[in-house]
Amino acid sequence: MSPKMSSVVAVVVAAGASMSSSAAVVASWSITTAFPTGTGQVPTGQNYSVGAADAGEQTAGSELRSFHTLAAATYTSPSGNGSQYAFSSNNWSIGDYYEARASTSNYQNISVSWDQARSSTGPSSFELIFSVDGGASWSTGINYTVLQSGGGGSPATWSSSTYSALYTSSQALAGAENANQLLIRFRALVAGAATGSNRIDNVVVSGDLVPAPGALALLGVAGLVGSRRRR
Repeated sequence: MSPKMSSVVAVVVAAGASMSSSAAVVASWSITTAFPTGTGQVPTGQNYSVGAADAGEQTAGSELRSFHTLAAATYTSPSGNGSQYAFSSNNWSIGDYYEARASTSNYQNISVSWDQARSSTGPSSFELIFSVDGGASWSTGINYTVLQSGGGGSPATWSSSTYSALYTSSQALAGAENANQLLIRFRALVAGAATGSNRIDNVVVSGDLVPAPGALALLGVAGLVGSRRRR
């Protein structure tokens, strides 16, 4: 094999390996910082944000936040599902939500996974909806039930040291590829008691990097080179 052909094949092999790799983490939130505590310091109000994703390829401009109709909503950071903290809030009304925002530009085959739990009086019925046009229109991903954590009748209890797969859900988001801004809402379909809480953790948006045009061209060259060598 000539030196020139060897270099072409080497580049093509590298490109092919990149294209066949597993899905990348676009943005993920594991709630790495405790919320303020103490008298007069606990966050309350209609909105609260934990800020940008703490891992992933597209953390710039990302955010995980909550919206509540009632200004009495309180935000805390109890134990997560196998992680130190979770994003928890109470005073849930129908239509309240957690929302993850991230860019999926240059990514395809988008999916999201998350852990979610509730108290005995927290809302149990949710839907996942998403938008790629700034919230002008929404697509429904899935309706789901949130399991109780701790207390009588619950299948398990969230712990910072032990992960339970019972509380993890995932969903493919067809149509969410290559979006400048993807909005994902975990939206309550029922209300909870005033003190009833719901918490979310380990929100992960994943996708496959779209191959660069040059990589596709190189694969074409590799096919042509291989064809010629077989003749």
